[in-house]
Amino acid sequence: MNTYKLFIFFFCFISCQDNFEEIKNINNHEIFPIGIAENIKLIYTDSARVKVVLTSTLNKDFTNQPFPYSEFPNGIQINFFDNQNQKTIVTADYAVTYSKTNIVDLVGNVIINIYDGSVLRTSQLYWDPEQEWLFTEKKFSFKNIDYDIVATRLDANRSFTIFNTGELDGQVIVADGENKINEN
Repeated sequence: MNTYKLFIFFFCFISCQDNFEEIKNINNHEIFPIGIAENIKLIYTDSARVKVVLTSTLNKDFTNQPFPYSEFPNGIQINFFDNQNQKTIVTADYAVTYSKTNIVDLVGNVIINIYDGSVLRTSQLYWDPEQEWLFTEKKFSFKNIDYDIVATRLDANRSFTIFNTGELDGQVIVADGENKINEN
């Protein structure tokens, strides 16, 4: 009888496996993009005029997710052209566009070079293309003919004629009826 018990104990002991990793991964759902594009160049036109040119080395489309998005993990460059064909260039090391909210999240070395020589630099910037509004809670610098500032928190229209900042450091020249700035 002891041999029988020993056999059952031994059988149970050797049949048990360490399945901890498998058990951990049971509910681990990997997220796969619906599409991947390399070396892309998207051109948006309106009335036969080029308005926007977007270039990136990699785009991953996750619009198959419950909260759909599209990411540019290797960075992005966007050239905007106004009605006088003047170009504003936006670059970032990483970007995500969220389909449901239509918000663009630019991350890492975000630089906006405006055709008039103005430059905005920050580590992260959100852009709402429908409202043509930019905002961040991160430190930023903005320099143009009237401003040379460093601040935290930016809330501005696309042309930077109206913007709100947090704690501000730098020089600001304000003329009556022109560029309105509010320090909060």
